[in-house]
Amino acid sequence: MLEGKALIQDTDMSVKMQIHAMTCASQALDLYDVSECESIAGHVKKEFDEIYGGGWQCVVGSKFGCFFTHSEGTFIYFTLMSLKFLIFKAPFCPPSSPY
Repeated sequence: MLEGKALIQDTDMSVKMQIHAMTCASQALDLYDVSECESIAGHVKKEFDEIYGGGWQCVVGSKFGCFFTHSEGTFIYFTLMSLKFLIFKAPFCPPSSPY
């Protein structure tokens, strides 16, 4: 397990959720090779959807850029081993009126 070796770069999550995010990422790295970014991201997303409800997004890689909107208190960006992890929950947007 790699817990405690992550470097948080930005977050607005509670400390409890931060620890869970890093633990989940560490567990995914125990299960998958570091080159299997899609499987790692899928593992983290599935765990967060099950624990905190649907709508979570997870991006894993060594080089990426993005712009996104997230629900308050649901964002973390950290580095673990050679990978960067971006985990956030998309805000609820009610469907637009057809009229």
